[in-house]
Amino acid sequence: MSVSVPDLVHEFVALHDDEVEWQAGEGANEILALPAGVQVKIFNYDAAMQRVDMKVRFPPGYVEPEHSHKSWHSIVVLAGRMCVAGKDLRPGDYVFGGNTPHGPYEYPDGCEVFIVFMGEGTQHEWDEDKHLAHENSWEAETDAGKDGVAKQAAARSGGKVSADSE
Repeated sequence: MSVSVPDLVHEFVALHDDEVEWQAGEGANEILALPAGVQVKIFNYDAAMQRVDMKVRFPPGYVEPEHSHKSWHSIVVLAGRMCVAGKDLRPGDYVFGGNTPHGPYEYPDGCEVFIVFMGEGTQHEWDEDKHLAHENSWEAETDAGKDGVAKQAAARSGGKVSADSE
């Protein structure tokens, strides 16, 4: 699958959400370099400003590894739960991360976020062995979340979380 990034530079943009396709699998992994399972929706890419505006959807039970990247990001939770740094974040809550290690992020009931990346890239740099050893801190509140947490934990214990597996 090829990555579809709109070629928009310093232009006015007005889009309906359904005008932009979700990307999954290899496309999402190429953009973020995270364990399999995430979906991304790129709204704007500005090479001159090194800025990417996107939505990311994390399935129930997903754990985003502790990571860094050659950029900064601002994140607003749109739906679901993001649990990080001892906080249970809900729609409207905010996270800022830079080019120093942060996370892990747990999404016990799934989550959709809006992210603005600024900098050299969106690819996450993380330690797979450390991620495989991760034990969840947050419990799911939904049946789908409980099932997702169990499946994701089993995948980690089986060593099936690398960015290029799906």
